[in-house]
Amino acid sequence: MESRRCGQYTMNQQITKVTEKPPFDRSSSQDSMDEVSMEDYWTELENIKKSNENRQEDQEVVVVKEPDEGELEEEWLKEAGLSNLFGEAAGDPQESMVFLSTLTRTQAAAVQKRVETVSQTLRKKNKQYQIPDVRDIFAQQRESNDKVPDGTESQSVRTNENKYRGKDDRASSLVVGEKELILLVPEEAPASETDINLEVSFAEQAVSQKESSKEKIQKNRGDDGPLPNFRLPKDKTGTTRIGDLACQDMKKVCYLALIELTALYDVLGVELKQQKAVKIKTKDSGLFGVPLTVLLEQDQRKVSGTRIPLIFQKLISRIEEGGLETEGLLRIPGAATRIKNLCQELEAKFYEGTFNWESVKQHDAASLLKLFIRELPQPLLSVEYLKAFQAVQNLPTKKQQLQALNLLVILLPDANRDTLKALLEFLQRVIDSKEKNKMTAMNVAMVMAPNLFMCHTLGLKSSEQQEFVMAAGTANIMHLLIKYQKLLWTIPKFIVNQVRKQNTENHKKDKKAMKKLLKKMAYDREKYEKQDKTANDADVPQGVIRVQAPHLSKVSMAIQLTEELKASDVLARFLSQESGIVQTLKKGEVFLYEVGGNIGERCLDDDTHMKDLYQLNPNAEWVIKSKPS
Repeated sequence: MESRRCGQYTMNQQITKVTEKPPFDRSSSQDSMDEVSMEDYWTELENIKKSNENRQEDQEVVVVKEPDEGELEEEWLKEAGLSNLFGEAAGDPQESMVFLSTLTRTQAAAVQKRVETVSQTLRKKNKQYQIPDVRDIFAQQRESNDKVPDGTESQSVRTNENKYRGKDDRASSLVVGEKELILLVPEEAPASETDINLEVSFAEQAVSQKESSKEKIQKNRGDDGPLPNFRLPKDKTGTTRIGDLACQDMKKVCYLALIELTALYDVLGVELKQQKAVKIKTKDSGLFGVPLTVLLEQDQRKVSGTRIPLIFQKLISRIEEGGLETEGLLRIPGAATRIKNLCQELEAKFYEGTFNWESVKQHDAASLLKLFIRELPQPLLSVEYLKAFQAVQNLPTKKQQLQALNLLVILLPDANRDTLKALLEFLQRVIDSKEKNKMTAMNVAMVMAPNLFMCHTLGLKSSEQQEFVMAAGTANIMHLLIKYQKLLWTIPKFIVNQVRKQNTENHKKDKKAMKKLLKKMAYDREKYEKQDKTANDADVPQGVIRVQAPHLSKVSMAIQLTEELKASDVLARFLSQESGIVQTLKKGEVFLYEVGGNIGERCLDDDTHMKDLYQLNPNAEWVIKSKPS
């Protein structure tokens, strides 16, 4: 058996053999629980054990370090872009004032809590670093008559949340010992439809919902309801998805997502513990047991711009070539000895292009795909956030679970996020053929959960009761990831608005500094202010935007803004100027971008209403171009 460790656990320890489900107490409402799905989980664990026994080669390990007192908070502040608030890097707190001034009350409280912990820890260690008191930084915010950052009264948070709350926003539960467990529900039942609010901070929604929904949650505890069909309400300024923003703005989004996730967990009383991988030697070539980043570097030398490992893509392709209607797809394993031989052959021949893919049966390819995920030196869901993914099951409502997963997906490293997306899209295609392959969403979730979360299931000395908690909990998370994947790659509007506010404040600060510099250099101030106006202001009348398209036949066009004008209409006008073949090639390859003003760069979705967006960002330029690879 391989000897790969995850955290403090070694992979070569024996798994507690589970031939039947552990004993547990059910509420009477759980009689409809899909028993076969639970068996799928335990069967998959047994298959993994057999597979590991046939993988004799030693794998390098990545050790997870348990942080000392204060280290967790210090690392958190670094990840949130606030390292200049403490330690040797401490500088003028004004540098972080712009960022901090855009935070919501719950986000500010999360930052304050971590800064105070770091401050106390450093004082205990007799380190004389300057630690600014974040309470002073947020004093003005607390005195602002209970307003949220966009200036609306806090009551609007409650009102908006009530508007978006669905009647089935609850989670089914099962009592295991003294622990309440969130469980999957039968997907065949008719699902409710409810809008998900991306305009108001998730943590602020949780605060306003906490008291008003306490009675409701207690009353509905144990109710067996379907997962709602959450949907995004139409946003006239356009929906922003991961990949739509420039790198500098995406970095700010990640800082805010971490703070928001922490604030949400704080409000709901759920512990959020990040872990840190201690970097040690791992394989620097090959296919299995190789870090994703190393694998992609190899692949990009073969195929430029590759974002998903080539072996991962090929295994999915091979499974699909056999047809997704095959009964038991993903559940039925390939023969362990044959899988071991195929691994060795792939390692030797894949990049040479001499591997015989005809020798790989469909179930073999599925087993190899799962093995690839398990043998990643760090989990696909990342060492840092694996525990946070697991903790999602402890959040009270399905909507809050979805909100947390949304933020966690944003926080994943690019390579992990892109690979996860490819996996979830493939799993959905498998589920789409459930009538023939007998693999429902719950079946697939049960089979895949141990492969994504196994670092904390294998080698874990735990009771059967704890193993059942792990099984149902991680399978529930897997189910949510698959069902709501289209929503999870959306960047919440309230976070994009916070980025816009930061950019606006930074621009004002830079402009003020530039004016001061120009005055000192005896430049004519009026001349500078005229130059500061964009070319659009000079040659485009009110209510008209000029759109640039440097790579199309028509390189520029003035377009009248109307209430109905959408981004798709602007693109259509430009593409109509192209010849037939070029028009076909360009459609779906070029996009309209909002550039500058209060955003670095943002790719617009087709349904963006241009007049509404113009009012939000009047200083932007508008450019048609292709997305960077």
